[in-house]
Amino acid sequence: MKALLLEGKNQWQNMKVEDIETPTPQKGEILVRNKAAGLNPVDYKTATNGLSAWEYPHILGVDAAGIVEEVGEGVTTIQKGDRVVYHGNMSKKGTFAEYTVTPAHTVSHLPESISFEDGAAVPCAGYTAYQALMRKMHVQPGQTILIHAGAGGVGGFAIQLAKQAGLTVITTASASNHEFVQSLGADYAIDYKQEDFVKKTLELTQGKGVHAVLDTVGRDNATRSLDTLRFNGQIAFIAGPPDITSALDFTKSFSFHQIALGGAHLVDNIEEQQDLALMGQEMFQLIEEGSISTLLEKAVPLEDVPQALNDLSKRHVTGKIVASI
Repeated sequence: MKALLLEGKNQWQNMKVEDIETPTPQKGEILVRNKAAGLNPVDYKTATNGLSAWEYPHILGVDAAGIVEEVGEGVTTIQKGDRVVYHGNMSKKGTFAEYTVTPAHTVSHLPESISFEDGAAVPCAGYTAYQALMRKMHVQPGQTILIHAGAGGVGGFAIQLAKQAGLTVITTASASNHEFVQSLGADYAIDYKQEDFVKKTLELTQGKGVHAVLDTVGRDNATRSLDTLRFNGQIAFIAGPPDITSALDFTKSFSFHQIALGGAHLVDNIEEQQDLALMGQEMFQLIEEGSISTLLEKAVPLEDVPQALNDLSKRHVTGKIVASI
């Protein structure tokens, strides 16, 4: 099979497509003929220093959509020929390849009305947003949420899911992306380069603060975001926890949630892996109904993935990029 190979630490910009042996599914696994694979910041971030479980050459990629080519022993819920989408185990060989092996219980069925490229755009960013809002913070209609980096993958899905759930949405984005985030459903867009998002958020909420924050930026941004929370508010983060030491008093009483989809694979938590598949089914139903978009911006050939990841690392991208395989 053809695969985009990572030859060593911090070599992701030099990856090339090569021919390697096709993997074989073991008990409980399926072999998927990938038709499209999603690109995500976790790809270049983990590739920089690598993981201890990797053997080089390694294959990056955690998202894919494709057709089941073969089922392993004991698999009864998935059949050869099924259209599937999945979020894979980043410690294993990834999805920037023609074929990938993945546990059968981690995949969602892809409706015929949704393309493989659209399907591959969803898992990493979409499930992260879904888990943060629906599984962790349990957002409710009538609440207000601050979503950082709304023009990105996680932020873009979160805006749509929050609006679908009946929330008022405030987001941060560059001025050039305000029209884009508003098209997704954002009620208010803050230009974080020109405005103090804490001050502006408090102004927009008449000093009360927001019920929830989703931070995708980093530890410092998450820490500052604590000042936007109202009493009993909550924050979910994916890029570093807030420093809570200065905020542990009776005026906030906030809660915080770490979002780490890949952890379900790394600790071999079967129930949480199954929930990845369930979140996928719930999201694809919303997509099929036309309630939310997949945020797909463009599809590139496998050999162009390094350049696309470079663009992603420099934040030159809105929405989602996938590789057509």
